[in-house]
Amino acid sequence: MRGDERAEGVVRRRLAMGGVAAVFAVAGLLFATSAEIARGTQLRTDRTDLASVIRAENAEHNDATRRLADLRARIDAQEAAEAVVNSEVAALRARAAAIAPGAGLAPVRGRGLTVTMTDAPRDRQQPPGTAADYLVVHQQDVQGVVNALWAGGAEAMKLMDQRVISTSAVRCVGNTLILQGRVYSPPFSISAIGDPDRLRKAMEASPTIPIYLEYVKSYGLGWNVEERDLVMPAFSGSLQLHHARVPEDEPVGRPSPSESSRGTSTSEPGERRP
Repeated sequence: MRGDERAEGVVRRRLAMGGVAAVFAVAGLLFATSAEIARGTQLRTDRTDLASVIRAENAEHNDATRRLADLRARIDAQEAAEAVVNSEVAALRARAAAIAPGAGLAPVRGRGLTVTMTDAPRDRQQPPGTAADYLVVHQQDVQGVVNALWAGGAEAMKLMDQRVISTSAVRCVGNTLILQGRVYSPPFSISAIGDPDRLRKAMEASPTIPIYLEYVKSYGLGWNVEERDLVMPAFSGSLQLHHARVPEDEPVGRPSPSESSRGTSTSEPGERRP
């Protein structure tokens, strides 16, 4: 029996030692796994450090919120200012579009008159003592027609192929017409949109046109008035304004043929007229 007890004791000791080894093995495995998961860092965070992180994040969020509100306020102010400017620009554009036809800055069409003026034919037999100045259309003749048509309520006017506006200057050098930098030779054509009857009466009441018509009869200057449908182009020249006035000692208009025959001096071509 003693041999059996001795064998049993040996077995018990061996089992105890195996259990201890197994416990150490399991513990080692747990430590290794924890180290692998944590990768050398502390798995538990101090509560004091976590609160500091939360406070810092909140402060940064609040600062970003304030900056966002400031940017939104600036954008709203800019949009409001632009809305005011855009509305003012739109109003100005609407006003400009409304007055553009009358100012000559937009094409127009309508019923009116076309007046054609030209020099006397060179092969015509003229009275003795006829001067060369009597046979050409002068600046004041063209200006007289232009002024009369404006006075007759012309809504739009065209001289040759160019739109005439309030700042257009009619100038002649010899028997050539200069308008907005372009040179024209006779015949000269002046067209005006408006009531044809009013335009005709205004030309009849003009102080200069009747004198020109006397030259038409006496020397053969060209004159033709035609009623028609007209199309006016938009003005395309410079809008810069220049001022001019007639010297007080200068005569206005050409003398009548009877005065010319008595030796009265005639107006020089290209002379500035009102």
